[in-house]
Amino acid sequence: MIQVTPQIAIEEGELEEHFIRASGSGGQNVNKVATAVHRRFDVAGSPSLPDEVRDRLTRLAGRRMTREGVLVIKARRYRGQERNRQDARDRLVALIRRAAAPPRPRRRTRPSKAVDRARLDAKKARARTKDRRHPPGEADT
Repeated sequence: MIQVTPQIAIEEGELEEHFIRASGSGGQNVNKVATAVHRRFDVAGSPSLPDEVRDRLTRLAGRRMTREGVLVIKARRYRGQERNRQDARDRLVALIRRAAAPPRPRRRTRPSKAVDRARLDAKKARARTKDRRHPPGEADT
C-alpha cells in the first residue's frame, strides 16, 4: 500500500509495472538490461481516489493520460532498474499529491486608481504624439 496523503492510499494491485530497455547512456548495459520502467495507474477505475481528485489528476496528467483513463509514468533517468522504479513511484505520488490539494479560490481584484490614471495618461501622451505628426493646419478627415 502506498500512502499518498492521510486520506488517500493506493493498493499495490492497482499499479502495473513493465520494464523496457532504456535509450541513452549506459554502454552495453543499455542493450542488455531492461532498466526503464513504465508504471501504469488506472485513474478512471481506481476506487482509491475521490472524484474531485480524479478530475484534477486527469487535468494535471496531460499527455501522460491515455484515452482509457490510464496514467503512464515513464522512468528512465537512472541506469539501475530499482532506482528507476523508485523514481516512477515518487513521481506518481507527487502528481497525486498535487491533484489532492484543492486549488485556492481566485480573489477578484481591481486595478488601483493610480494604475488607471497612469494608463489614461499614457494613452493621452500617445494620442498627442500622433497628432503632432500631421502638418500644421491640416484638418483631420
